[in-house]
Amino acid sequence: MRYVSLDLETSGADPLRHQVLELAAVVEDTKRPRPLAELPTFRRLLVHPEIVGTPGALVLNARLLAELADATLGPPAERCTPAEVLPQLREFLVAEGFRPDPKDRVRFILAGKNVAVFDLLFLQQLPGWGTIIKSEPATIDPALLYLNWRKDSRLPSMAIAKARAQFDDTAVAHEALADALDVVRLLRPFYEFAVYKRVRGEE
Repeated sequence: MRYVSLDLETSGADPLRHQVLELAAVVEDTKRPRPLAELPTFRRLLVHPEIVGTPGALVLNARLLAELADATLGPPAERCTPAEVLPQLREFLVAEGFRPDPKDRVRFILAGKNVAVFDLLFLQQLPGWGTIIKSEPATIDPALLYLNWRKDSRLPSMAIAKARAQFDDTAVAHEALADALDVVRLLRPFYEFAVYKRVRGEE
């Protein structure tokens, strides 16, 4: 199947008050995985008249704020307004072979770390969500695949999942495109490993 690994960087944790600063998406085909560097990618910086945020989130995204403040940083094509980002994402997905449904919405399977409880809430605030573009009801979170059921008291963080996957670099970039690619990397070991079959003793 194909899924879209998507990640956001935001100015805070409240989707009704804070803003999306960066959106990135990666298209993955589990039947025909390409080298990571060759995967179709989409990245946009979202330009706002003013930004409302929490100190922690603003410090974490200082690089993004500098890029937004300096028009000479980053390709101009990677900048857009909140009203433009989902139409542009839809155009990207259509170019990658995703077809609109009978209501003319491009639907896709959404993947990401905490995507259902964080990113999706922000996506729902962007113009066009649910009318021109929409994710399927179920989402893919790699955390469950790296959970230690006997020792963990909560789902593992991205850094812990990367460590358990034995990545050389276990740091979380907090850059939307890099984090979206890390989700693909975390999921790929399981394409050839059907967990339900192992449970039944078939693998």
